[in-house]
Amino acid sequence: MTDSQAFSSEEIERYARHIVLPEIGGAGQQALKRARVLVIGAGGLGSPVLSYLAAAGIGTLGIADDDGVSLSNLQRQIIHDTGSVGEAKTESAARAIARINPHVVCRRFHERLDAGTIGDILSGFDILVDGSDNFDTRYMAADAAERAEVPLVTGAVGRFDGSLTVLAPFTSVADGKANPRYRDLYPKRPPQGLVPSCAEAGIVGPVTGVIGTLMAMEVIKLVTGAGEPLIGRLLLYDGLSARFETIAYARRG
Repeated sequence: MTDSQAFSSEEIERYARHIVLPEIGGAGQQALKRARVLVIGAGGLGSPVLSYLAAAGIGTLGIADDDGVSLSNLQRQIIHDTGSVGEAKTESAARAIARINPHVVCRRFHERLDAGTIGDILSGFDILVDGSDNFDTRYMAADAAERAEVPLVTGAVGRFDGSLTVLAPFTSVADGKANPRYRDLYPKRPPQGLVPSCAEAGIVGPVTGVIGTLMAMEVIKLVTGAGEPLIGRLLLYDGLSARFETIAYARRG
């Protein structure tokens, strides 16, 4: 985190609806400006995460994605548009962020993060957001965030449903017991092919918007201290029945 810097008059007007909130205020908005958030994936979940965090005034956004924009992405990956088809998602997303908020610094990582690279990259950030679409990346991100003692906001979506949680296993609850790890929630990867991809099963676009927007909200809560993050709680969303449920989970050992 860098030292606080005075807001310009334009920034004060831009963030006025945050600043008047007692739970955020000027101090919280300054915290948002100082925050450095790395987002894995600039796709269905990453699109609303990046858009809302940019609009909220997160000072530095890292975008990690090795993919390019395809026409079939546009039904749900709303940070991209028809003119960006064929372009790297990191470049397309960074251009969109600049349009949303020119005060945000974008760091682009056009690569697939792995166990050998994520540690060095994550060292420059305060929070990790995992919007990936596969379990290998989710486990890798969770392990890296725990080692770096960086909070992780992670989400997943299916055809008409989704889920999200916040992980901070390097912190403890009131009784001194450590908060849960990703493997306390998902002890092992599902068998190969058991969980079909979006291309195989399909997905309705707004589901990614619901879950991605909630993920952005969790980041804002973590940065500003407002509310209670979803640590030790899994939020489930069923789009067909318009129902939310929250399941508590704990450290296993």
